Amino acid sequence: MITGSISSLQNGRIKHVVRLRQRHYRDEQQTTVVEGVREVQRTLAAGVVPHEAFICPELLDTQGKTAVARLYTLAQTGQMRIYEVTTAVFAKISYREESGGLLLTIPYLNTALEQLPLSANPLLAVIEGAEKPGNVGAILRTADGAGVDGVILTQGDGADLHNPNVIRASLGTLFHVPTAVSDNHTILNWLQQHHLQIIAATPQAELLYTAVDLTQPCAIIAGSEAHGLSPFWLAHAQQQVAIPMRGIADSLNLSISVALLLYEAVRQRVAVEPSCIS
Repeated sequence: MITGSISSLQNGRIKHVVRLRQRHYRDEQQTTVVEGVREVQRTLAAGVVPHEAFICPELLDTQGKTAVARLYTLAQTGQMRIYEVTTAVFAKISYREESGGLLLTIPYLNTALEQLPLSANPLLAVIEGAEKPGNVGAILRTADGAGVDGVILTQGDGADLHNPNVIRASLGTLFHVPTAVSDNHTILNWLQQHHLQIIAATPQAELLYTAVDLTQPCAIIAGSEAHGLSPFWLAHAQQQVAIPMRGIADSLNLSISVALLLYEAVRQRVAVEPSCIS
């Protein structure tokens, strides 16, 4: 079921989508944008029901048409609206080229800490100061690959989980990795309540990240390249660990650092319990 067709660049729905590029408007509307066939497929696979879908038939490939069929099914139940748009209109609302002619507006995710499901032996990543959407998205992809229990972003440092570029950089894994956003004190209390060892990554640490036991329930805390971790996390960590730097650079990209630490935890846990390999 097609709610309507849009050919005017001045249409109110189109202006709404364009305004969602602004964080304050996204936060006000509690709505963000998903663009791209793979990202749309993963959004739907996670059970997210969009507000709207904007489809450009001329740009759809075979996979795109499959995703559109699923969207039509949702629209027939009255849960969402679908608009067919022209190539000019789609170019105005899209964030990037080669997105396959599909764009959704979706509600914000539930990012409450208490919603994070924990396994018997949890592994979490806590990210402080992640200003760049690309870093957050890359961390989510790593977290998905490593099978972590969840990713937590700290509030008040510019982190914008619902930035469309986070969704893009995560390749839609944002919808499959349990994710929370909270302030430092609340996160610390929650970690302590769940008896998670806090492992802080900092270049000043004397202990290498490969020398600490990551087989027990733990949360790996990492900060931005520019500022590192705040004194708050350094003071409350049970272990501080460093990644060896052999050249003139004094830090790695945040997402790379987190990937090294998470996969070291995976390596150690597989070595202890080979049966955890799926």
